[in-house]
Amino acid sequence: MTDPLPEIKTDLVSRFEDDPDELVERTELPVGWHVDSPDAGDRFQVARLTHLLRAHERHGRGWAGAGVDDVLLEVSEQGLLTRENVVVRDAAGTIQAWGSVHDRAGGRMLFVHVVSRELHGAEADACSDALFEWARGQARAIGAARGLPTQQIDTGAFEDDERQARWLTGAGFRHVRTWWQMSRPGEEGDADLVPDPTDWERKGIRFRLVDREGSDLPAEEDLRAVHDVLEQAFKDHFNSFEETFTEFLRRTREEPGHRWSHWWIAEIVDGEGDPEPVGALVGEASESSTGPGSSYVSYIGVLEAARGRGVATGLLRTIIADAARRGRGSVGLEVDADSSTGAQRLYSGLGWRTKYVTQSWHFDVPVG
Repeated sequence: MTDPLPEIKTDLVSRFEDDPDELVERTELPVGWHVDSPDAGDRFQVARLTHLLRAHERHGRGWAGAGVDDVLLEVSEQGLLTRENVVVRDAAGTIQAWGSVHDRAGGRMLFVHVVSRELHGAEADACSDALFEWARGQARAIGAARGLPTQQIDTGAFEDDERQARWLTGAGFRHVRTWWQMSRPGEEGDADLVPDPTDWERKGIRFRLVDREGSDLPAEEDLRAVHDVLEQAFKDHFNSFEETFTEFLRRTREEPGHRWSHWWIAEIVDGEGDPEPVGALVGEASESSTGPGSSYVSYIGVLEAARGRGVATGLLRTIIADAARRGRGSVGLEVDADSSTGAQRLYSGLGWRTKYVTQSWHFDVPVG
């Protein structure tokens, strides 16, 4: 069960076209095949989408990690304010392809593109074309609603998925970035890396949870501090788009692994004034029915003025120690393979190793 969301006024609105037939007009599907919107209330449809997604992962990296919660994040009523979905059904009504778009931030739209691994040849290509045509139409709708001249479509692929790369290249997408998906197994002594993962201090830097003792919900001031630190820390990074506080809060809260007890703030406390937030880490939790669960570093950022003071190392040691005390088996994270910040050296030095590799592919859609 995920934690509750604070009562914070939202500025989110849906900018999508909800009729897939309006966007898929040029793609010629096989006779009897058609596009449709999935029904999150139909457990058989959800099960089919989960099957397609897991098969996609298994082919791309060797194993499947997605579950029903990951699918519901995309198709349920909770997520549909910032997401929209389409499916391609064959003549028998079976879902053979699934596309999902996410209005992530001004100018950036995420796109999930999944085609059944049981399809081949012209049928598979037609499904892929339909998903791309629909996504371009949604990008135009979002960009127009935001008043933008161009809307970016940002999608991902596993490094070894040759079929996906062929489709992306054929649709005009550019491979723009490579990401190392890293994992650090638990080691003896991890629980004692920091005195107390909930609150500790070193060399004038205090590391503490945002959910303070005695409160069910973190203070809005703390959540805004995390958002502000991450926005400033990543403003000059690859493909960074400004994300409002409510966009950020809703999106991170929706993740299946969300826990307020995995959000940390690093503050400078060696001056005479109030504590100054200079670092933040947003983590997630993943439970397993077959073994120990894991923790995941969704975001870690440090303000430029505070770099070199051990803030990032302190935050990473904190989530490692927290995971060990919870009996977790590993801590995962993602790192930009082309980053010039030296983050790879920091992670490798703390025991992280690359588990598999993913890619980012972009397509810029003229809105007008």
